[in-house]
Amino acid sequence: MPASLNTLPLNALRSFAACARHLSFTKAAEELCVTQSAVSHQIRALEARLGVKLFTRLPRGLSMTDEGVSLLPGLTQSFDRIGQLLEQIQGGLERRPLTVGVVATFAIGWLLPRLADFQAQHPDVDLRVRTHNNKADLLAEGLDCSIHFGEGDWLGAEATRICEAPLSPLCSPRLAREIRRPADLARLPLLRSYRADEWPRWFASADLEAPSIRGGVFDSSLTMIAAAERSLGVALAPPSMFAFELEKARLIQPFPIEVDAGSYYLLRPKSRPPSEGERALLAWCRRQPSMSGNDERPSGR
Repeated sequence: MPASLNTLPLNALRSFAACARHLSFTKAAEELCVTQSAVSHQIRALEARLGVKLFTRLPRGLSMTDEGVSLLPGLTQSFDRIGQLLEQIQGGLERRPLTVGVVATFAIGWLLPRLADFQAQHPDVDLRVRTHNNKADLLAEGLDCSIHFGEGDWLGAEATRICEAPLSPLCSPRLAREIRRPADLARLPLLRSYRADEWPRWFASADLEAPSIRGGVFDSSLTMIAAAERSLGVALAPPSMFAFELEKARLIQPFPIEVDAGSYYLLRPKSRPPSEGERALLAWCRRQPSMSGNDERPSGR
């Protein structure tokens, strides 16, 4: 029968986890603030209880047996979960975890400047942000919800528009000195995302025929902007997400011409009802000044 909580060898399990991290009784003892002999005794007791060897003793250090390797992941997850539960109830306030995937550009350009406000209004929500490059899978990656850039049509998801993000050329001050009119861009490297139609659409909005695009291709606007700041080319990106760089003159927007290539949306699975944390995040997003509509669209693609 499974051991009860009263009989689980928690000290021995802690010693095992520390030894697995360091592959050393001595370093594990230092981490746990006990003697090396105490750690060794705990490991022997755990091995005796399980009836298997967890480590092979070497002249210098340890190596894990197959049984030890098998035990470690589940044990680590269990200790992590215990830590999370303790954090949630610390101070008498039960905190509800909310794991949100966020496009990295949006995380830095929109969410971070507002994050303190969300935390102040919702101290019970333990917000956990995972950045992605617009290709996160909600269910496969264990996300409660996710913020993506696009047109609002994602398979199996409800999408609520957070803000529009029209695109415009952005470049370094040095390259800006070489640009007098939109046609001048044809002489420069044009940095691009994996959405190949963006530059042609921008040139069309400027009443110009698109030149041959010969700049680098990036899967992140942050990386593309870093290249633009180093004068490696002109980026096509949302100025609203790079207001800080524009304010500090690290970037220049040479023309006011912008093209709408999509918006940022908050996605959540249609297969389950929203949690309290999701409702809180969505309601907070709707109160933000840059919120552009609150239409929810079921996915169609």
